[in-house]
Amino acid sequence: MQVIVAHNRYREAQPSGENTIVDQEIIQLRAAGAAVQPFLRSSDEIAEFSPAAKALLPISPIYAPKAQQELSRLITEHRPDVLHLHNPYPLLSPWVVRTAHKHGVPVVQTVHNYRQVCSSGLYFRDGRICQDCRGRALGVPAIVHRCYRGSRAQSALMATTLAVHRPTWRSVDRYIALTSGIAAHLRDYGIPEDRIVVKPNAIPDPGAAPPLGQGFLFFGRLSPEKGVGLLLDAWRRHPVGALGPLRIAGDGELRPLAEAAAAERADVEFLGPLDRAGVAAALRATAVVLAVPTWHDVLPTVVIEALAAGRPVLGTALGGIPYLVGADDPAGLAGWLVPADPGALAAALPSAREAAGTVAPLARARYERTFHPDVVTKQLLDVYAGLRR
Repeated sequence: MQVIVAHNRYREAQPSGENTIVDQEIIQLRAAGAAVQPFLRSSDEIAEFSPAAKALLPISPIYAPKAQQELSRLITEHRPDVLHLHNPYPLLSPWVVRTAHKHGVPVVQTVHNYRQVCSSGLYFRDGRICQDCRGRALGVPAIVHRCYRGSRAQSALMATTLAVHRPTWRSVDRYIALTSGIAAHLRDYGIPEDRIVVKPNAIPDPGAAPPLGQGFLFFGRLSPEKGVGLLLDAWRRHPVGALGPLRIAGDGELRPLAEAAAAERADVEFLGPLDRAGVAAALRATAVVLAVPTWHDVLPTVVIEALAAGRPVLGTALGGIPYLVGADDPAGLAGWLVPADPGALAAALPSAREAAGTVAPLARARYERTFHPDVVTKQLLDVYAGLRR
């Protein structure tokens, strides 16, 4: 199996975390015997561009001529069975789909965000869920609200790009939806059911789950949409010490909020940013992991990490979280789902604490069944093989 994997790395960290996930997927494909040729670009390269190249940047989301030339050379040299596209913006452009098709190569795209419709890709604006551009031929609200990089001009360009490339996206041979929520988004966009496959990301197996620790763990980016404010509001509705410890790990604009809570209450501990070993230690120390975003988070990797460690998840019923914890899994939920409301979250905390030991085996079993690299890589290879028939 010959595969070209195309991806534009973002300059800034992204909610879906795809920069590291794409690298891991390439490693897993190669381990399974696929011949993978990366076609990767990074937005960091822009700083090194010549003045002439920078002058062409405004049109690159619509049509990036250098990328098309380089992809054509790669296809001619490697004769791939499939092009697997992740993020095309801004240096690849969705035009790579047309370039691949011109050479007779089918295209698979993994959808990491909502950018078929939403210029920011998030369905989130001004601290709330926003879907104002759904169903519009041109995303005028995105322009008005400067949704792309805080610029009206760049937002106008992105909204135009999405309108121009609507036929391009509808020509993709197979879409990989990371969750059932993304599959619903694609169907709403007009993609036929038979061109959508639900296949999540995988993370490496950390090994057998250790015995449960105590209390609750929140880890990830400390930003409004990730729900740390919602969590602290819910936590304060219980007496100090009633639920065991709450540990908060991460960094971001709401770090002062977490630090203040730790100073205020003896049952809140702020761990700061953690490396991989630190995350593993924090998971061992906890009984329940909290994933409480207030937006339609596509696929928060923290949930998969929790399941891999055998920790059940208490999460908000938004975005990809219901899929991740197994809302449709006949084997049972690997956690609990609540509305993004502090009262509902506060009411669920004692129940989650009491039932953690019962639900923990379901968490590890769901990881092994759904998110293990062996399972996910086989799914991906089956998607590729289906396009060769």
